[in-house]
Amino acid sequence: QVRLVESGGGSVQSGESLRLSCAVSGFTFTSYCLAWFRQAPGKEREEVATIDTDGTTNYADSVQGRFTISQNSAKNVWLQMNSLKPEDTAMYYCAAGGRRWDPSGYSCGGFSSWGQGTQVTVSS
Repeated sequence: QVRLVESGGGSVQSGESLRLSCAVSGFTFTSYCLAWFRQAPGKEREEVATIDTDGTTNYADSVQGRFTISQNSAKNVWLQMNSLKPEDTAMYYCAAGGRRWDPSGYSCGGFSSWGQGTQVTVSS
């Protein structure tokens, strides 16, 4: 059984930093993607960052240059968030799934396992 448990959320001031952690267990894919999503009240869920088996990362335009996703060999995943803004306020979720392949290459999507979320609140 796959289990993802997030931690590290909290309340900070604009410009400060937070580091989110996601402990992943029971996830046995050898070609995989790990990701962070977020959802603010009244808004759709947004993909924030992804990282795959090879360490290839992708970021939403809104966090590019401020957030960094990383992983270890045990498939635990982190999200370093710097220069936080009030618009970063949301519930943050980590997710895991198999990596997709098509003739254009590998991509991430169709995440099958999710954590319960950790709240991030940024005040101005």
